[in-house]
Amino acid sequence: MARRSDIEGEFLKAISRARDGLVIVTTADFIRELAAVNWHWSYEEANCWVKVHTVTFRDITADHGENKLWFQFNPNGGL
Repeated sequence: MARRSDIEGEFLKAISRARDGLVIVTTADFIRELAAVNWHWSYEEANCWVKVHTVTFRDITADHGENKLWFQFNPNGGL
């Protein structure tokens, strides 16, 4: 059964480090981690959650697609 408390944890699991040292997460990775704990979200829902619930991640996607690339611009500011 899906639990609301799983969402933040799955977001943290989706975070990775790029070769240039940036801490990043893609919407597709976040959705994949959510699906593992029975949350089935669309790209729009996942992007909205990131915008609303994080203060240190910003969208750096080159195109205007739904699979956003988010990077952590201030790692000392929390989630």
